[in-house]
Amino acid sequence: MIAIIDYGVGNLRSVEKAFQAIGADAVLTMNIDQILNAKAVVLPGVGAFEDGMENLRDNKLIEVVKTVIKRGTPFLGICLGMQMLLEFGDESNEAIATKMDDKDIAGLGIIKGRVKRFPESEGLKIPQMGWNNVKYKKESRLFEGIAQNQFFYFVHSYYCELENEDEVSGVTEYGLNYHSTLERENVFATQFHPEKSGKIGLKMLRNFVAIAEEK
Repeated sequence: MIAIIDYGVGNLRSVEKAFQAIGADAVLTMNIDQILNAKAVVLPGVGAFEDGMENLRDNKLIEVVKTVIKRGTPFLGICLGMQMLLEFGDESNEAIATKMDDKDIAGLGIIKGRVKRFPESEGLKIPQMGWNNVKYKKESRLFEGIAQNQFFYFVHSYYCELENEDEVSGVTEYGLNYHSTLERENVFATQFHPEKSGKIGLKMLRNFVAIAEEK
């Protein structure tokens, strides 16, 4: 069973439906025992970094996430779920209101790096919303059978900047080149939404299910 962590943010049902569409045994849950005993775990979500971390904390799920990752359970972060894997984020409620960076909202700290707001520049619409391509930086099990520079669906105003380039599996250009996918051992994450990315996105989810089955 694949556990999709339910922590009170948006877009969780669409992830569940996407896994079910490819025949995976996936359950949306906030039950700690279910998450700890799952064959694989998914942390999706849309919304603000600060609110996402507060919801994980309020539901006593922060240590649960860290435990399943430490155990080697295949783990997939999607959009906000990718961002929260990093050490810090600039996206506080104050930053959203003022469009200014408000530093050092603590993330999960699984991956070294920071989540930053896209720079204000002429012609750059924020949030990035729509299709954009991903250039693979290294061979990745998540991209197996998926050609280089495929287009995926993005919705976000903040981007990930990883400290360790070896953990970056893909980059995307939007005003700047940013880290749009990561992979480290059993941890995978995408800034885009595979569940909203058509056949290519479903192929990626199938790849993740195959990784879970190997485990």
